Amino acid sequence: MNREQAYALMLEHTPSASLRRHMLNVEAAMRWYARHWQEDEEGYAVTGLLHDFDYELHPSEHPTWGVEYLRANTDAAPEVLDAIMGHAAYTNTPRTTRLSQTLFAVDELTGLVQASALVRPDGDVRQVELKSLKKRFKNRAFAAGVNRDEVEQGARELGVELDEHMENVLAAMREMPETPSE
Repeated sequence: MNREQAYALMLEHTPSASLRRHMLNVEAAMRWYARHWQEDEEGYAVTGLLHDFDYELHPSEHPTWGVEYLRANTDAAPEVLDAIMGHAAYTNTPRTTRLSQTLFAVDELTGLVQASALVRPDGDVRQVELKSLKKRFKNRAFAAGVNRDEVEQGARELGVELDEHMENVLAAMREMPETPSE
């Protein structure tokens, strides 16, 4: 499965612009880490784009429904499917690959970065500073849906210091086009 196919599938199954934006943010962070580690950027991008594609239409079955759908209807690689299962801690799917660890590590953090951008007067993620992000991370009332424990666990599983991980994800999201096509 390539990025174009993953993007089309994401659009087909994800009605809301905000969830689409989230998956594009995760894709950007996944690409950043793939380049950083000299891994397969396309595979990382596909994983980021598809990790939540089933969430809106099948929330109580997420991500199992999505993985079963991908297994039956696409040629998505097994490591992509494992990573998608592993990003949801409640599935108890072990994250044994760098791909699965990266998806888990960036998923929640991209939500915090996006929320930090949205409260800025300009709404521009390029203007979010690490210092501000760290302050918002400590304030559990801000973007309360972001699981800080999972952000910390994700950084540990990647073997990256939390501040460095935050800076990496910020860098990835700053590289994104201002208004991605939907």
